[in-house]
Amino acid sequence: MFTRRATFGLIACAALAGGAAQAAAAEDKIVHSDAEWRKLLTPDQYEILRRDGTERPFTSPLLHEKRKGIFACAGCDLDLYSSATKYDSGTGWPSFWAPLPHAVTEKEDRSFGMVRTAVNCARCAGHLGHVFNDGPKPTGLRYCMNGAALKFKAA
Repeated sequence: MFTRRATFGLIACAALAGGAAQAAAAEDKIVHSDAEWRKLLTPDQYEILRRDGTERPFTSPLLHEKRKGIFACAGCDLDLYSSATKYDSGTGWPSFWAPLPHAVTEKEDRSFGMVRTAVNCARCAGHLGHVFNDGPKPTGLRYCMNGAALKFKAA
């Protein structure tokens, strides 16, 4: 017989197992030559993921994506964000208040005379966007992502 405690325990174990699989996937780094990346990606994806580019605001179809699912890296298919953490930040880019465990890395970005925190895919090191400290609860973070760096997988 399942009790409430046993049921929640099973849910927690499943979540931990999923997180472990995600961590293992992120550790399997994907590396390609510049020429290989150019063949694998569209010109817009290449500019953003490999050259730290930024798409124009309000141009990504993923900005208005409201279905349940996962937003993955367009370069290597690593799951990055759950639709449960997506929100409308009003900035013109798909925004999330938290990434999936072990999905992204962060580094200081001093380009354009600003100090920001760049967000990259943990598996292929593709540039995704930036994170800011002006997001909603519970994290207070705004992961402002380029839609061209992402692909959506409906649940």
